Amino acid sequence: MSELRRNFIEGLRAELPILIGVFPFGMIYGALAVNSGLSTTAAQMMSSIVFAGSAQFVTAQLVSEGAPAFVMILTIAVVNLRHMLYSASLAPYLKDLSLKWKVLLSYLLTDEAYAPSILYYEKEGLAKYKYWFLFGAGISLWLNWQVSTAIGVFLGASIPDDLSLDFALPLTFIAMIVPVMKKQPVIAAAVSAGLTALLAYSLPYKLGLILAALVGILVGMLLEQRESAKEKQ
Repeated sequence: MSELRRNFIEGLRAELPILIGVFPFGMIYGALAVNSGLSTTAAQMMSSIVFAGSAQFVTAQLVSEGAPAFVMILTIAVVNLRHMLYSASLAPYLKDLSLKWKVLLSYLLTDEAYAPSILYYEKEGLAKYKYWFLFGAGISLWLNWQVSTAIGVFLGASIPDDLSLDFALPLTFIAMIVPVMKKQPVIAAAVSAGLTALLAYSLPYKLGLILAALVGILVGMLLEQRESAKEKQ
């Protein structure tokens, strides 16, 4: 088996357990988007073009609440700020790629693709064709998201309210986050963001999520800088 193919298949295998939890999440998004007033085409195109579950959920909810456009844009921008941190984390392993590959992998970079990829790269280090691991993880997630969204859009309001599928995503995120929570800044960022989200839950337009994201990023950055300063002394 060639090195390229091996890395691609390793990415697919690492992503498979995560896809099980993501699939019902995509179905819920598709149904929610249609029921919030988006057309079936718009709901599906959001999954194809935006390809960001959190941002899509927030957008659908804000549309149903009649939120102003600037609130939607600000919310989506802040919610997706974490992708800048993902990119910075993966940059040392992908810096020598062509612009074409960087654009493609940045599009496929999500929470679920980042988690197994960074663990793999930290273990395996720099080597030729390692970027195919992220491509394998990302493309399998993209296909899974398109299919699950389409099913949710098709079923729409026919999904019964008492069929609770929303537990799957929190469990998926817990499974992704726990293995990478090894350093104090990461743990502190996760805890502070979680507590902020709980305390600010009642804020309108899901602004508590924005506040929680900002607090988590700020706490993580400050502690990371403090640790770096200590290491230089």
